[in-house]
Amino acid sequence: MFVRLVLSVVLVGLSVSWTLAQTHSGNTKRGEKIFQQHCAGCHGTVGDGLGPDIKELIVPPADFRAVKSRTKTDMELYLAIKQGVLFSPMHGWADRLSDQEIRDVLNYIRTFAPFNPLG
Repeated sequence: MFVRLVLSVVLVGLSVSWTLAQTHSGNTKRGEKIFQQHCAGCHGTVGDGLGPDIKELIVPPADFRAVKSRTKTDMELYLAIKQGVLFSPMHGWADRLSDQEIRDVLNYIRTFAPFNPLG
């Protein structure tokens, strides 16, 4: 019974986040500004994963131009930004960026990493 309750809460939370991520588009200009301020140190100014801070990382940051990133859905990228990526230096930004700011960053990332499910 407890497991069902926890699973239900998680599914509701994910569906709300998914709905927010899919129904509200981001602002590319604001996203670029946020990306350059908070993300470019690791992901590089052009999203290639070659930012100046990578020498201190054990796990390399995502190259958003790579097939692996372009095949991720908006929801997958949104959750990675919001919650972070387990076993990597990518921490969650939910405590520092609003949902709208995360969508803005995602919209900017899509300018150099358009979604392509086929690679």
